[in-house]
Amino acid sequence: MKRFTILLASLAVLSTACGSNPTGTGPVLNNPPNPNGLGPAALNLGTAGDYVILAKSGVSTTGVTVVVGDIGLSPAAASYVTGFALSSPATTFTTSDQVTRKVWASNYAVPTPANLTTAVLNMQAAYTDAAGRTSPTATELGAGNIQGMTLVAGLYKWGTGVSIPSAVTLSGGANDVWIFQIAQNLTVGNAAIVTLSGGAQAKNVFWQVAGQATLGTTSNFKGIILSKTLIAFNTGASITGRALAQTAVTLDATAITNP
Repeated sequence: MKRFTILLASLAVLSTACGSNPTGTGPVLNNPPNPNGLGPAALNLGTAGDYVILAKSGVSTTGVTVVVGDIGLSPAAASYVTGFALSSPATTFTTSDQVTRKVWASNYAVPTPANLTTAVLNMQAAYTDAAGRTSPTATELGAGNIQGMTLVAGLYKWGTGVSIPSAVTLSGGANDVWIFQIAQNLTVGNAAIVTLSGGAQAKNVFWQVAGQATLGTTSNFKGIILSKTLIAFNTGASITGRALAQTAVTLDATAITNP
Protein backbone atom coordinates (compact mmCIF):
# COMPACT_ATOMS: atom_id res chain seq x y z
CA MET A 1 0.00 0.00 0.00
CA LYS A 2 2.82 2.38 0.84
CA ARG A 3 4.52 1.60 -2.46
CA PHE A 4 1.26 2.25 -4.38
CA THR A 5 0.80 5.60 -2.60
CA ILE A 6 4.34 6.64 -3.52
CA LEU A 7 3.65 5.67 -7.15
CA LEU A 8 0.48 7.77 -7.24
CA ALA A 9 2.32 10.73 -5.76
CA SER A 10 5.06 10.38 -8.35
CA LEU A 11 2.52 10.27 -11.17
CA ALA A 12 0.80 13.36 -9.83
CA VAL A 13 4.07 15.27 -9.76
CA LEU A 14 4.89 14.10 -13.29
CA SER A 15 1.43 15.06 -14.52
CA THR A 16 1.73 18.54 -13.07
CA ALA A 17 5.21 18.98 -14.53
CA CYS A 18 3.88 17.98 -17.94
CA GLY A 19 1.15 20.56 -17.71
CA SER A 20 -1.94 18.55 -16.81
CA ASN A 21 -3.44 18.28 -13.35
CA PRO A 22 -5.87 15.54 -12.29
CA THR A 23 -7.72 18.09 -10.15
CA GLY A 24 -8.16 20.39 -13.16
CA THR A 25 -6.51 23.33 -11.39
CA GLY A 26 -3.02 23.21 -12.92
CA PRO A 27 -1.68 24.46 -16.26
CA VAL A 28 -2.60 22.45 -19.33
CA LEU A 29 -0.18 22.08 -22.22
CA ASN A 30 -1.19 23.01 -25.73
CA ASN A 31 1.46 21.44 -27.89
CA PRO A 32 0.04 18.41 -29.68
CA PRO A 33 2.70 16.23 -31.29
CA ASN A 34 3.09 15.84 -35.01
CA PRO A 35 1.51 12.46 -35.87
CA ASN A 36 3.46 12.19 -39.12
CA GLY A 37 6.96 13.36 -38.22
CA LEU A 38 9.01 15.44 -35.81
CA GLY A 39 7.99 18.71 -34.17
CA PRO A 40 4.54 19.94 -33.20
CA ALA A 41 1.32 19.24 -35.04
CA ALA A 42 0.86 21.48 -38.06
CA LEU A 43 -1.52 24.42 -37.90
CA ASN A 44 -4.90 24.03 -39.53
CA LEU A 45 -5.26 26.92 -41.97
CA GLY A 46 -8.74 25.94 -43.09
CA THR A 47 -9.78 27.82 -46.21
CA ALA A 48 -7.10 30.46 -45.53
CA GLY A 49 -4.85 27.87 -47.10
CA ASP A 50 -6.58 28.46 -50.43
CA TYR A 51 -4.70 31.77 -50.80
CA VAL A 52 -1.02 32.66 -51.12
CA ILE A 53 -1.91 36.19 -50.03
CA LEU A 54 -4.79 36.89 -47.65
CA ALA A 55 -5.23 40.27 -46.00
CA LYS A 56 -7.89 42.37 -44.32
CA SER A 57 -7.11 45.99 -45.22
CA GLY A 58 -5.15 45.97 -48.49
CA VAL A 59 -2.83 44.28 -50.98
CA SER A 60 -0.58 46.52 -53.05
CA THR A 61 2.29 46.06 -55.48
CA THR A 62 4.81 48.12 -57.36
CA GLY A 63 7.17 46.79 -60.00
CA VAL A 64 6.64 43.49 -61.77
CA THR A 65 5.30 41.08 -59.17
CA VAL A 66 4.54 37.40 -59.80
CA VAL A 67 1.97 35.70 -57.58
CA VAL A 68 1.60 31.95 -58.14
CA GLY A 69 -1.73 31.28 -56.49
CA ASP A 70 -4.80 33.23 -55.33
CA ILE A 71 -5.15 36.59 -53.57
CA GLY A 72 -7.97 37.28 -51.11
CA LEU A 73 -8.98 40.55 -49.42
CA SER A 74 -11.69 41.05 -46.79
CA PRO A 75 -13.36 43.06 -45.32
CA ALA A 76 -11.73 45.76 -47.48
CA ALA A 77 -13.08 46.08 -51.01
CA ALA A 78 -11.33 45.47 -54.32
CA SER A 79 -10.37 49.15 -54.55
CA TYR A 80 -7.73 48.34 -51.92
CA VAL A 81 -6.05 45.84 -54.24
CA THR A 82 -3.70 48.20 -56.07
CA GLY A 83 -1.01 47.89 -58.72
CA PHE A 84 -2.38 44.69 -60.27
CA ALA A 85 -4.44 46.19 -63.14
CA LEU A 86 -7.38 43.94 -62.32
CA SER A 87 -9.67 42.74 -65.07
CA SER A 88 -13.18 44.13 -65.42
CA PRO A 89 -16.00 43.72 -64.98
CA ALA A 90 -15.64 41.73 -61.76
CA THR A 91 -17.77 38.64 -61.20
CA THR A 92 -17.06 36.44 -58.21
CA PHE A 93 -13.38 37.20 -58.93
CA THR A 94 -11.04 39.20 -61.13
CA THR A 95 -7.74 38.35 -62.77
CA SER A 96 -4.39 40.02 -63.27
CA ASP A 97 -1.42 39.38 -65.53
CA GLN A 98 0.66 39.31 -62.33
CA VAL A 99 -1.42 36.57 -60.68
CA THR A 100 -1.53 33.04 -62.05
CA ARG A 101 -4.92 32.26 -60.54
CA LYS A 102 -7.59 34.65 -59.28
CA VAL A 103 -8.12 37.72 -57.12
CA TRP A 104 -11.05 37.65 -54.69
CA ALA A 105 -12.47 40.65 -52.79
CA SER A 106 -15.27 41.18 -50.30
CA ASN A 107 -17.42 43.28 -52.64
CA TYR A 108 -17.50 40.73 -55.47
CA ALA A 109 -20.54 38.60 -56.29
CA VAL A 110 -21.74 35.85 -53.98
CA PRO A 111 -20.52 33.47 -52.66
CA THR A 112 -17.18 35.31 -52.54
CA PRO A 113 -17.97 37.62 -49.56
CA ALA A 114 -18.99 34.71 -47.32
CA ASN A 115 -16.08 32.57 -48.49
CA LEU A 116 -13.61 35.33 -47.66
CA THR A 117 -15.18 35.95 -44.25
CA THR A 118 -14.64 32.28 -43.45
CA ALA A 119 -11.07 32.35 -44.75
CA VAL A 120 -10.21 35.38 -42.61
CA LEU A 121 -11.72 33.74 -39.53
CA ASN A 122 -9.67 30.62 -40.29
CA MET A 123 -6.53 32.76 -40.64
CA GLN A 124 -7.16 34.38 -37.27
CA ALA A 125 -7.86 31.01 -35.65
CA ALA A 126 -4.59 29.61 -37.02
CA TYR A 127 -2.72 32.65 -35.66
CA THR A 128 -4.31 32.15 -32.23
CA ASP A 129 -3.46 28.45 -32.28
CA ALA A 130 0.17 29.20 -33.17
CA ALA A 131 0.49 31.88 -30.48
CA GLY A 132 -1.08 29.63 -27.87
CA ARG A 133 1.19 26.61 -28.27
CA THR A 134 3.14 25.83 -25.10
CA SER A 135 6.21 23.84 -24.01
CA PRO A 136 8.58 25.17 -26.67
CA THR A 137 11.66 23.33 -27.88
CA ALA A 138 13.69 26.49 -27.19
CA THR A 139 13.02 30.01 -25.94
CA GLU A 140 14.83 33.27 -26.71
CA LEU A 141 17.25 31.46 -29.01
CA GLY A 142 20.11 33.77 -30.01
CA ALA A 143 18.39 36.61 -28.13
CA GLY A 144 16.26 36.91 -31.26
CA ASN A 145 19.08 36.76 -33.81
CA ILE A 146 19.07 33.34 -35.48
CA GLN A 147 21.76 34.18 -38.03
CA GLY A 148 23.62 31.11 -39.32
CA MET A 149 21.73 28.62 -37.17
CA THR A 150 20.48 25.21 -38.27
CA LEU A 151 17.15 24.50 -36.58
CA VAL A 152 15.51 21.10 -36.38
CA ALA A 153 11.74 20.70 -36.26
CA GLY A 154 10.12 22.11 -33.14
CA LEU A 155 8.32 24.96 -31.43
CA TYR A 156 10.49 28.07 -30.94
CA LYS A 157 9.43 31.04 -28.84
CA TRP A 158 10.70 34.61 -28.42
CA GLY A 159 9.43 37.42 -26.22
CA THR A 160 11.23 39.80 -28.58
CA GLY A 161 11.55 40.28 -32.31
CA VAL A 162 13.48 37.88 -34.53
CA SER A 163 16.06 38.80 -37.16
CA ILE A 164 17.68 36.80 -39.94
CA PRO A 165 20.52 39.03 -41.18
CA SER A 166 21.67 36.73 -43.98
CA ALA A 167 20.92 33.02 -43.47
CA VAL A 168 19.18 30.33 -41.45
CA THR A 169 18.67 26.65 -42.24
CA LEU A 170 15.71 24.48 -41.28
CA SER A 171 16.75 20.84 -41.35
CA GLY A 172 14.30 17.97 -41.25
CA GLY A 173 12.14 15.54 -43.15
CA ALA A 174 9.23 16.12 -45.49
CA ASN A 175 6.63 15.74 -42.74
CA ASP A 176 8.46 17.60 -39.96
CA VAL A 177 6.93 20.83 -38.64
CA TRP A 178 8.35 24.13 -37.36
CA ILE A 179 6.36 26.80 -35.50
CA PHE A 180 8.05 30.10 -34.62
CA GLN A 181 6.31 32.28 -32.02
CA ILE A 182 7.56 35.86 -32.34
CA ALA A 183 6.26 38.46 -29.88
CA GLN A 184 7.44 41.48 -31.86
CA ASN A 185 8.72 41.99 -35.44
CA LEU A 186 10.25 39.55 -37.90
CA THR A 187 13.06 41.19 -39.87
CA VAL A 188 14.72 39.39 -42.78
CA GLY A 189 17.86 41.06 -44.08
CA ASN A 190 18.64 42.08 -47.64
CA ALA A 191 19.59 39.02 -49.72
CA ALA A 192 19.00 36.76 -46.71
CA ILE A 193 18.09 33.16 -47.45
CA VAL A 194 15.99 30.68 -45.49
CA THR A 195 17.24 27.27 -46.61
CA LEU A 196 15.26 24.04 -46.25
CA SER A 197 17.35 20.88 -46.05
CA GLY A 198 16.77 17.15 -45.65
CA GLY A 199 13.45 17.26 -47.47
CA ALA A 200 11.83 19.94 -45.26
CA GLN A 201 8.86 21.63 -46.92
CA ALA A 202 7.75 25.26 -46.81
CA LYS A 203 4.14 24.23 -46.21
CA ASN A 204 5.18 22.85 -42.80
CA VAL A 205 6.94 26.02 -41.58
CA PHE A 206 4.83 28.56 -39.68
CA TRP A 207 5.99 32.04 -38.60
CA GLN A 208 3.55 33.59 -36.11
CA VAL A 209 4.46 37.28 -35.88
CA ALA A 210 2.77 39.59 -33.38
CA GLY A 211 4.34 42.67 -34.97
CA GLN A 212 5.31 43.43 -38.55
CA ALA A 213 7.09 41.04 -40.91
CA THR A 214 9.59 42.73 -43.24
CA LEU A 215 11.44 40.80 -45.94
CA GLY A 216 14.52 42.62 -47.18
CA THR A 217 15.52 43.38 -50.74
CA THR A 218 16.11 40.20 -52.80
CA SER A 219 15.66 37.98 -49.74
CA ASN A 220 14.51 34.40 -50.31
CA PHE A 221 12.10 33.24 -47.63
CA LYS A 222 10.32 29.96 -46.91
CA GLY A 223 7.19 29.24 -44.92
CA ILE A 224 3.78 30.54 -44.00
CA ILE A 225 3.75 33.97 -42.35
CA LEU A 226 0.83 34.62 -40.01
CA SER A 227 1.16 38.29 -39.07
CA LYS A 228 -0.99 40.26 -36.65
CA THR A 229 -0.16 43.39 -38.64
CA LEU A 230 1.67 44.17 -41.90
CA ILE A 231 3.71 41.89 -44.13
CA ALA A 232 6.07 44.01 -46.25
CA PHE A 233 8.16 42.65 -49.13
CA ASN A 234 10.98 44.95 -50.20
CA THR A 235 12.18 45.13 -53.80
CA GLY A 236 12.85 41.72 -55.33
CA ALA A 237 12.03 39.67 -52.21
CA SER A 238 10.64 36.21 -52.82
CA ILE A 239 8.81 33.62 -50.75
CA THR A 240 7.78 30.04 -51.17
CA GLY A 241 4.87 29.99 -48.79
CA ARG A 242 1.94 32.23 -47.86
CA ALA A 243 1.53 35.79 -46.63
CA LEU A 244 -1.48 35.85 -44.29
CA ALA A 245 -1.85 39.29 -42.70
CA GLN A 246 -4.44 40.72 -40.35
CA THR A 247 -3.81 44.16 -41.86
CA ALA A 248 -2.09 44.58 -45.25
CA VAL A 249 0.46 42.99 -47.58
CA THR A 250 2.76 45.23 -49.62
CA LEU A 251 4.81 43.92 -52.54
CA ASP A 252 7.57 45.35 -54.71
CA ALA A 253 8.64 43.22 -57.67
CA THR A 254 7.94 40.24 -55.42
CA ALA A 255 7.71 36.57 -56.32
CA ILE A 256 5.26 34.55 -54.21
CA THR A 257 4.90 30.83 -54.88
CA ASN A 258 2.33 28.46 -53.44
CA PRO A 259 4.17 26.05 -51.11
